[in-house]
Parts: sequence; structure tokens; C-alpha cells
Amino acid sequence: MYLQHFGLKHAPLGKNSPSLWMSKDLESFQESFNNLLHNPGIGLLYGESGVGKTAALRHITKAINPHQYEVFYIAETQFTCFDIYRQLAWNLGLIPSNRYAQLWRDIKNHIRERVDNKRSRPVFIIDEAQALKPDFFSSFPSFLNFGFDARDMIIVWFVGHPVLAKIIDRVAYTALASRIQVRHQFHPITDRESFEKLVLHAFKEAGCQSKLLSDSGMELLRVASQGRIRGAHHILVGTMEIACKKGLNHLPDDIIQEAIEKLKG
Repeated sequence: MYLQHFGLKHAPLGKNSPSLWMSKDLESFQESFNNLLHNPGIGLLYGESGVGKTAALRHITKAINPHQYEVFYIAETQFTCFDIYRQLAWNLGLIPSNRYAQLWRDIKNHIRERVDNKRSRPVFIIDEAQALKPDFFSSFPSFLNFGFDARDMIIVWFVGHPVLAKIIDRVAYTALASRIQVRHQFHPITDRESFEKLVLHAFKEAGCQSKLLSDSGMELLRVASQGRIRGAHHILVGTMEIACKKGLNHLPDDIIQEAIEKLKG
């Protein structure tokens, strides 16, 4: 209802945004992502919840050549190590073996055949990676060993909360940490000017040409969301819903504050 009321195609800062505002974090990460495509290996992307990690990956992967790379996304990471490899097999179109050793061989042989004969390189994105079991972190370096460890066959991005970086840096996982070629941290957008550009871009992409928030309202939104994109999105949606019910065509500060209080419960 509020979308029609404000003439929007989708919710600002929502998952349906066709493009993202190119923050310094996103620009730097996009460069790192593309570099890893040309130099296959492991990347580590981490940041607080709601800062836009998965949205950035969704945006960037849309632009890569599907004939050269095939992207596989996994977010169900709380299961056993064996279950994770079974997910990898299913994603690759294989029927997973019930025997661990055979499962490994089947996946690795399929990857080798895909890269050598089809010239298509898998890109595995493992989200919520901080929930992976210890034996997965321990075993993964061996899984990546192709041809006396002389070939880098796949691209893997571990994505998760800041604790993920600390987990991988544990002594027990030195073999995995030594294989990570790129580390990138996403930060909340706390700078006032940058935050305003983010929000105005989001409204413009949604089809709104006028500024609905005052400068003080923008500051209310920035402070309440702590610069997290997801938090700002929820506050804006709540604000527009209240404004719509009241027949308002802008977002006054008191309505923004009301939406913030409703979200706090």
C-alpha cells in the first residue's frame, strides 16, 4: 500500500533494488572479487549483520560471465561437514554418495572435468560461514588440493560475521588461513554524507525523485540504524507505512521516531 502511496517500484534499501550505491567498501570489494576470478583461490568477506555483504555478492555475481563461471550459493552451514559436502554435490548436479571418501572423489573429479573440458569454473559462496563445524575448516585445505597442489580449480568465498575471521585465524586452521588470498571487511556506513547518498540513491532507484526526509530526519535514521543498511530499510518501511495511514506525502521526524520506537517493541 505504501509503495503505491509514494509512487515507488520497490522498498528503498530492500532486496529488490536493481543497483547498489557504490560505497568505498563495495567498490573495493568488487575489485577484490574480480581479481579472485582471474586468480582462483579463497576469499574471506566479513562484517556485522545487516551491512550489505550478501547484497553486494548478489549484485556483483549478476555481472560475471555465466559461460566462464557458475555461482553456487550455500547458507545452510549449521549442519555436519558431510552435509556441507553433500550440498556441494547437489549444487553441481551430482547424486551424493553416502560414503565420505567417494563423495569427495566424485565432487573433485566433477570440478576437474568442468574446468578442463567445459572451461567453466565453479564459484562457491558459503554464507554464514561462522557456523561451519571445526572439521570442515580442518578438512577443506585437503579438498582444495588438486594435482600435487599445483592447480587452483575453484573460487571460494567464506562470508560471515567478524568472528569468522577470528575462527579462521586459530592455530588449528593455519592451513586454511594460509590459502586465503583476499580478506575484506564491510563496515556500517556511519559517515553522514555517505549515509545520505546511500539513502537518496535508494529512493531514486525505487522511483522517487523528491526528498522525503528532512536533514534532521536523515540524522535520526542514521543514528537509529547505526549505519546498517538492513536496519535503515526496516525503519524506512515502518515510517512509510505510518505516513501512508496518516495520508502524508513526506516523512516527518516524529513519524520516523514513531517507527523506530515500534521496531524497538
